[in-house]
Amino acid sequence: MTKFLNSTLLGIFIFCMSVFANKNRPNVVIIFADDQGYGDLSCFGSTKIKTPNIDRIAQEGRKFTSFMVASPVCTPSRAALLTGCYPKRVGMHQHVLFPSSTKGLNPKEFTMADHFKSMGYATACFGKWHLGHHKEVLPTSNGFDTYFGIPYSNDMNHPDNKGKPKGGAGGMDILWNDPESTLTKWKTPLFEDEEIIELPVDQRTVTRRYTQKSIDFIRANKNKPFFIYLPHSMPHIPLYVPDEVRDPNPKNAYTNTIEHIDSEVGRILDALDKLNLSKSTYVIYTTDNGPWLSFAHHGGSAGPLRDGKGTTFEGGQRVPCVMRGPGIPSNTVCDELMGTIDLLPTFASITGKSLPKGTKIDGVDASALLTGKGKSNRNEFIHYTSRGEVEGIRQGKWKLLIKKKRGKAPIKKEVMLFDLVQDLGETNNLASEKPEIVAKLEKRMIAVDNEIQKNSRSPWFKK
Repeated sequence: MTKFLNSTLLGIFIFCMSVFANKNRPNVVIIFADDQGYGDLSCFGSTKIKTPNIDRIAQEGRKFTSFMVASPVCTPSRAALLTGCYPKRVGMHQHVLFPSSTKGLNPKEFTMADHFKSMGYATACFGKWHLGHHKEVLPTSNGFDTYFGIPYSNDMNHPDNKGKPKGGAGGMDILWNDPESTLTKWKTPLFEDEEIIELPVDQRTVTRRYTQKSIDFIRANKNKPFFIYLPHSMPHIPLYVPDEVRDPNPKNAYTNTIEHIDSEVGRILDALDKLNLSKSTYVIYTTDNGPWLSFAHHGGSAGPLRDGKGTTFEGGQRVPCVMRGPGIPSNTVCDELMGTIDLLPTFASITGKSLPKGTKIDGVDASALLTGKGKSNRNEFIHYTSRGEVEGIRQGKWKLLIKKKRGKAPIKKEVMLFDLVQDLGETNNLASEKPEIVAKLEKRMIAVDNEIQKNSRSPWFKK
């Protein structure tokens, strides 16, 4: 009897410890779209695009209306998300990588995947990587157990980026009208772990295949914590969707693509529901930068924001974001400043494991914003151009931009100061009326950039 009681008590103890451990080891799924604008979700005001599944995340969680990415283009933005750093700190600030690039994210950096893996999580990346296509810097060298996806943008060709079809909105119309062009006009590779398994990749099916890989991974790891980073290749041009859901009108290509992504998000939410994992899983949906406006109906909308991809105006770096998960109150809105660089320290706080000491990052713990029980720890945000040049700073309602007009010497500067509370569209330049605020913000902007440059770390370079 004593032996039975001891065994029973031990079983209860192990069960309780397991419940406690799982509470502090929630699952995390980050869905990261590409070039999607602030105004491209119905929960963010779109009247043309219907996104009921992404809206569901907002309804069951929080909508973040002042959520920032650290760069207005792909590669540096992704480096920031995974490392919690401004891209210049980790040497990934100088625009995007190409098939001919010989550098990548240094595996010595501590990524979000490294954090989760150190806690016994199963980790996976399914989608666009764009932090280096060489074996030494692929996801499997940066904390992920497995990888399936395109190593750079879906408008890039293996191995030298040559032989691409006509660009512009007109060129994209031609491609949309010819779905087979994904196989006849492109040489974009699909990787599994470190090997190319499909060349060219059938871009009509990648959104669905990334989703299926994610669902399979969730099922395989339903009894242990998991972290999935799902960076979709779309809606970066060229746009493709499965033939059976394709709208033949190229004017509707972008809408069609976003609505297809939304359907695939719904499949993930349904899978979590069926496995009773919804209450123990954080689901985050956001995007890497603003819309590529020059592609007209193949690009998105920044809604009320100024400009788009490639710029430091709000339309380039303020992105839609919705989150749901343990402790996040349903159907709520957070207007406080937060960014992708804050996700790593936020999840370090949530999971109760500190990040490595001695490695400086720029993100802050924003867990209080997720629960709605506290204020933001972020009181400023630095704006870098797509080339990594410091160009602006935001503190509170004030945003300063100092744009250099290049050309004939000397270089001229355009100074702009906006009150984002009163002027979200950045149309009323108050710089001449508030010189003391301009001077204060410029001094701080330069100081932060100087510190980052002084303490920057090197990316990986191919030898």
